[in-house]
Amino acid sequence: MAKPASALYFLFFLLTGIVNAQVSKDVDSLVLKAIANSSQNNPTSKTKGFSYTTYEKTIITDSLQDKADTLGFFAEKLSRVHYDKKTGYKEDVQGINMAGFKKPRYEILAVTIQSRSFYDDDFVIFNNRYAGPLSQRGYKNYDYSFKGDTTILGRRGFMIGLKPKRPKTIPGLTGTLFLDAESLAIQKVNIDIDDELVVKIEREYLYNKDLDLYFPESNKLYLKKGKTSRRLSLFRGKISVGTIETNPVKKTIEGQYLVSTLYNSDFDFTTSEVIEHPALSIEIMPEAENRTPQFWDEHRPEALSERDVNSFDYLGDIVQTENIERRLAVISNFGIGYYTVNFFDFDLTYPVKFNNYEGLRLGLGGVTNERFSERFRIEGYTAYGFKDAKLKYGLGAGINLNKSHGAWLSLNYGDDLQEVGSYSYLTDRRVYSLFEPRLVNITQFFDYKTWRINQEYQVIPQVLSELQLASSQIQQTMPYRFENDGQIYDDYSTTEVTLGVRWAPSNKYMRSERGTVEIYDGFPKVTAQLTQGLKNVLGSDFNYTKLGAKFYYQVERLNKSTTQFLVEGKLAFGDLPLSHLYHTYPNAPTKETVMQRFSVAGVNSFETMYFGEFFSDRVLMGEIKHRLRPFNLGRRLKPEMVFITRYAIGDIKNPEKHLDVDFGSLKHGYTESGFEINKILFGFGTSLTYRYGAYHLPKFEDNIAFKFTFNLEL
Repeated sequence: MAKPASALYFLFFLLTGIVNAQVSKDVDSLVLKAIANSSQNNPTSKTKGFSYTTYEKTIITDSLQDKADTLGFFAEKLSRVHYDKKTGYKEDVQGINMAGFKKPRYEILAVTIQSRSFYDDDFVIFNNRYAGPLSQRGYKNYDYSFKGDTTILGRRGFMIGLKPKRPKTIPGLTGTLFLDAESLAIQKVNIDIDDELVVKIEREYLYNKDLDLYFPESNKLYLKKGKTSRRLSLFRGKISVGTIETNPVKKTIEGQYLVSTLYNSDFDFTTSEVIEHPALSIEIMPEAENRTPQFWDEHRPEALSERDVNSFDYLGDIVQTENIERRLAVISNFGIGYYTVNFFDFDLTYPVKFNNYEGLRLGLGGVTNERFSERFRIEGYTAYGFKDAKLKYGLGAGINLNKSHGAWLSLNYGDDLQEVGSYSYLTDRRVYSLFEPRLVNITQFFDYKTWRINQEYQVIPQVLSELQLASSQIQQTMPYRFENDGQIYDDYSTTEVTLGVRWAPSNKYMRSERGTVEIYDGFPKVTAQLTQGLKNVLGSDFNYTKLGAKFYYQVERLNKSTTQFLVEGKLAFGDLPLSHLYHTYPNAPTKETVMQRFSVAGVNSFETMYFGEFFSDRVLMGEIKHRLRPFNLGRRLKPEMVFITRYAIGDIKNPEKHLDVDFGSLKHGYTESGFEINKILFGFGTSLTYRYGAYHLPKFEDNIAFKFTFNLEL
């Protein structure tokens, strides 16, 4: 009797499996059709343009219940949002209010609390990327399930559940999509995530019958810190979400939850107005931070709660007694390499450096800030090298001719050292790093005394330009002579005109009365520069032309792996002494053994190439870095492995003109590959690189570079 029963059970499970498989197949077909229909359902694809008003309130609190206690943070914003296919989204902020602050901190606007659309390839929550659920990328990363029928706004719909296929490898959204049964457009979305972030999203839509389109009408987001040791913070940690140790003397504003409530209204689907300043993503209107209470009463979709009102005085007291505004200003500047004291910003790149020529180099420098003057600035520095026993210094001043375009006209004088064969781009001058890896190993410098006048100008936010006229007197710090037109030079003078341009088409910017700031760092980045040396102008000895250009691109994946591509080409012709030739960022000390050469690896340098080994007047370099997703070995132990390959090819005309030095050509192509294991402990890691190909050296160990790496995240 047991066998027939067993057979029935087997048949039942078989039929159940077939039905489930069929349902799964039908759901997949439904989702694929919804993805295919997204061009007809996504307002940015179907319409030429539209605009709407959005009100957003963001709070940080210890309770999701609307109790009569106080909040840890309160901010509200009213904006008019515009969209057209050419410009994309542009947000004009008409009002902004931040409880407790005399002036709102606009850094909060640079944080993407959540994306506008679930149709996009990526959906961002608090600057964390997830696959968009109705995209081809989403289809590859989510499992979908059919949860039943529903009716929304009087129209029949389907409830589609989604969850990530590989949550430990690629975190994703979990929740329910409500799709219109006819068009398969999104009618409503509920999201619940319990991972590094704990998130709940409730998004409601309105339906426009004439356009047959759904538009987001309201959105509520609840967020708290989940399975992560990383702070979820605004303003570099001074306003934080999650349980964080609090210094009893210096408090931070914090709470368990971040709650963002957003309402969209006043939709205009037939707008034909021209978007002003389309290169900006966010523009703060001049009157935005000075709105009256009556303005907010008129534009809030719902009245403030008792808790909201109680928080205003409390937050004002905290901000004032703990000097939060002052501390936020200091921290903001520290992130770009300055420490602010009253009207002066001390430059953090000056205090301590080390290299093989100067030994320990101690310095101090900086620039005045807007407390001193919004239109004028004075800058300067001084440094002393204990090995060469010489003082170096620089002085300068500038005037801002146009604040919105960053049009600084500056005059500077400097007496310092520069690496032989180095080439810097004017528009990349302010690349901040507390620690400069290559500097430690450099031995070949020349001494310069330079007057220069510079005109900076941001043509549009994505295009930065700088024009410079410089006159220099150059002295050698090592045995070197240059033969040119029958004359021998050891010291010489140059006069140069340089034009540099930097283009970052994917970057996004915000502009206010305080200036234009970058809020999203995108790729690619393209930099180009032209320098013309002028003989017999201001005592110059040489005539030459130098060209340089580089292209940088980075691919970031949802599994947190990245691939970086860097290509740089440089060309020079004319009367070129060694100081004005090109090296390819060598970083191997000229010492006998691998361990004697043990030092710190650079960022984009050739780790196995010896200093002074090659110089070129034309060179092409390329680098590929592939960073695997971090290894999760513990709460604070997440090392990263990076695979690296670099290549350079170049040549030089008339090497015989360069006397008292010996160097080679790169005409056969130089190759090295290796790996880094970064952030093993306190930002320190290690690297191993091998040199091979045309310039492989006979002695095996001479081709190896074993070094430590250092990566500091502020």
